[in-house]
Amino acid sequence: MNLHEEISHRLQAHIETAHKIAGIIEPVTQAVEEVVQTFRSGGKILLAGNGGSAADAQHWAAEWVIRLSHTLERPAMPAIALSTDTSVLTAGGNDIGFQNIFARQIEALAKTGDLFIAISTSGNSENLLIASGKAKEKGVRVLGILGKDGGKLRPLCDLFILIPSNDTQRIQEMQEFIGHLLCELSELMLFGV
Repeated sequence: MNLHEEISHRLQAHIETAHKIAGIIEPVTQAVEEVVQTFRSGGKILLAGNGGSAADAQHWAAEWVIRLSHTLERPAMPAIALSTDTSVLTAGGNDIGFQNIFARQIEALAKTGDLFIAISTSGNSENLLIASGKAKEKGVRVLGILGKDGGKLRPLCDLFILIPSNDTQRIQEMQEFIGHLLCELSELMLFGV
């Protein structure tokens, strides 16, 4: 294996995927507007994902609660990653099944006017499908940040951003970029000068 060539190949694949997301500016615009409207109306953001997507959920929630831009002084924005409470996750997994761990938290925490952000590379995680259904029952809008063809989650979303790739690594890299856009632009729209 030529490590230099392997790195170069992956860097090129990243750049090509980044160029492709220029075609999804409209759904990203709609998503930023949805986030801003949620905060303006007194709602909160609930986020969930599995594996790397769980880490994204935590990362984005932290950016909203604390801040992303260090040049902007602003109040905290309410966001909760549903993948962070190990007691809830393990009790839920043990008592009601792993497929229900996010839906149960939405049942407990969500209210009409909130926004549920489901982050998934495949769009087929059962716990996100059930959580999205529970969100809809509670009058909570669902934003999917999805890869591949959006999977079974896509039709459950009120709006979605579809990363144009079938490669998990490239999808996750672009999802992280989209998350930063959502945080950065909502901060600026709400609290920028």
